[in-house]
Amino acid sequence: MRSPPDRSPFGAIYQDWRDNDTYYGDLAAVGFGCADSTLVGSVISEFIYLNMPTPTKSPPIPHQKIVIKLFHGITIVSLFLMIGSGLQIYNATPVFGGKDGWQFPDFMTLGGWLAGGRDWHFAMMWVFSFNLLIYGIYIGLTKRWQRRFVSSSDLQVLKVGQNPKRKTYAWHRLIYTSIIPILILAIASGLAMYKPVQLGWLASLFGNWQTLRTVHFMTVPIALIFTMLHMLMGLKVGGLKIWRSMFV
Repeated sequence: MRSPPDRSPFGAIYQDWRDNDTYYGDLAAVGFGCADSTLVGSVISEFIYLNMPTPTKSPPIPHQKIVIKLFHGITIVSLFLMIGSGLQIYNATPVFGGKDGWQFPDFMTLGGWLAGGRDWHFAMMWVFSFNLLIYGIYIGLTKRWQRRFVSSSDLQVLKVGQNPKRKTYAWHRLIYTSIIPILILAIASGLAMYKPVQLGWLASLFGNWQTLRTVHFMTVPIALIFTMLHMLMGLKVGGLKIWRSMFV
């Protein structure tokens, strides 16, 4: 007879049968009219063992390096502070409709007025930009980019692949890669508005001031959509555990 693993509460029931199979066998033998009580006890105890449910192991919690946790935390905080202060700047001179254009409600803004919004916005711009720069250097030195950005094999999987999980990873890398030019565009247009005289050559690439403001404004919903897709695809691949691993 095999020794059972610890499978409470069934393991306790099984062990009780193993320790007292002769006693329980006597009771069962009377009921079944069988003379060999030990055999009956052994058969019943083996039956309990074979029918005990096998516990499923929970997948291990993903482990993230402290650099990754800091990057995600700083990105989330600085991004939402930039959005709130950016909406405050927008309300001072709406991009669409001029002074009479639609404005965002006060609870969505940060800074209290135009100058306060600008102070918050440009302060967080530097935090956000340097955070991206440090992360870029990190993934370059560690070659992490080889596992994060889209490759020709990912594109092939998206076209003809049959493995749903592999396709999910391919989509994740494609989205991860596509946000890079958007972030560069957001930073470039923001710097052009921050220093339009000193960076006149950069501002001139956008044609005129209205186009520059419109381009910068449109990078915000794109960045938010990316953030939501990035989180949802992470949830699909690793569940809530992968979310927690990014911050805890």
